[in-house]
Amino acid sequence: MSAAQQYQWIWFGVWTLLTILFSIWAGNLWILLFIPLFFDIYITKFVSWSWWKKSENKAVRKTMEWVDAILFALVAVYFINVFFFQNYQIPTSSLEKSLLVGDFLAVSKVSYGPRAPITPLSFPLAQHTMPIIGGKSYIDKPQWKYHRLKGFGEVKRNDIVVFNFPAGDTVALNQQGTDFYTLSRYNANGSAGIRSDQRTYGKVVFRPVDRRENYVKRCIGLPGETIKVRDDSVYIDGKLIPSPELSQLTYMIHTDGTVISENIFQELGVNKDDYTMPGGYGQVATKMQDLTGIDSLTMANYGLKQRNGNNGKIYYNIPLTEAMLTKLKEKPFVWEVIKDVEQPGSSYYYPLNYPTNWTRADFGPLWIPAKGAIITFDTDVAFKAAAYERCIKNYEGNDFSFRDGKVYINGQQADSYTFKMDYYFMMGDNRHNSADSRVWGFVPEDHIVGQPMLIWLSLEKDKGWLNGKIRWNRLFRSAKK
Repeated sequence: MSAAQQYQWIWFGVWTLLTILFSIWAGNLWILLFIPLFFDIYITKFVSWSWWKKSENKAVRKTMEWVDAILFALVAVYFINVFFFQNYQIPTSSLEKSLLVGDFLAVSKVSYGPRAPITPLSFPLAQHTMPIIGGKSYIDKPQWKYHRLKGFGEVKRNDIVVFNFPAGDTVALNQQGTDFYTLSRYNANGSAGIRSDQRTYGKVVFRPVDRRENYVKRCIGLPGETIKVRDDSVYIDGKLIPSPELSQLTYMIHTDGTVISENIFQELGVNKDDYTMPGGYGQVATKMQDLTGIDSLTMANYGLKQRNGNNGKIYYNIPLTEAMLTKLKEKPFVWEVIKDVEQPGSSYYYPLNYPTNWTRADFGPLWIPAKGAIITFDTDVAFKAAAYERCIKNYEGNDFSFRDGKVYINGQQADSYTFKMDYYFMMGDNRHNSADSRVWGFVPEDHIVGQPMLIWLSLEKDKGWLNGKIRWNRLFRSAKK
């Protein structure tokens, strides 16, 4: 056997071993069908896989070299992206200050076990829309059933988790920043009004589980637990759970009339987006109100006091960690810092179609479904129907209706239901400025994507490349805290 033949056998052996190992990991024997393909590529060569290398046309050879390299790169990227690692960029401030807007994360798929693709025919690195040209980046069929490969562990409390947005199953393409169900609630004609007004909302489309937007939050509640939030403190099964070290709440800052400078906000670690808002004619305004001339009754309603006839100034809706709050109170011009309080009924919270008067600071109690757990429809039936309809219908694929005080599943009256999946309760660390499970409900296990492991790049959008654009102190830091 020549050296070249030995080389071919070695490569065949390597690819055969990798194929067998991957087949065992995936629990799918069909993958072994790649072995005869590799045998022909390296040994028998019945099919001329590299025909272009023998072409006398230089242009054909050069073109096919590029095609071969690009195809190999796309397949490799697709494989790595699906089964091992995925890039993710933090788009919103819901996890500040744990993760910052502009952080680029390496998300591990093997932490909880990679999810086999549900829509396998898709363009690599495109979640649901083709870059530049637009349009769908995936083909709807075939769609495979949910299957998760073996991983290194399971989702634990306080893990930061990347997942597909559960309420992102239905999307109005012109207003993707707000989920379809929230849009429907604020439209006078409900979902029918959204679908009929394509000029405003665009086409309404359905997205498979793995093609829904990626979100990142912190897991607070685990399957089978009961979560309750009281005065911004979280209780699990009646036990107080400490807040993450860098969690934030929003406050009103009352000063003696001093204008808080941009430098002071930067010193505290408050982002520009957190103390400013859009003003007129495209300008940016500070979240500040001069209280001069405000009567004492209005001041009292705010919970504020004047000093020596001076009403001062207030800054409102400013997010602060405990450490930032302590530093701010030490400033001589700060009279008081008051935590923002949301009035019941001022916003919608889960379950959206049941009146609870819950707020972001006072929420629950709410039981989190677990695989194999049974819920009975004997007491609080209206509440249970509202809280768990989405799980039973949208996520577990049953027909569900609630009428005349009774639950009907798949056309039959049901006194109970056994859940098929585990569910999780996710919250942002920026507790007063996070659309999370308090708003849209539970995250099913089949929506879990992976765990952020590393911040490999971090960019400050308000600064230039030569003026602090790159947050060097955040590069290659752990993203798991």
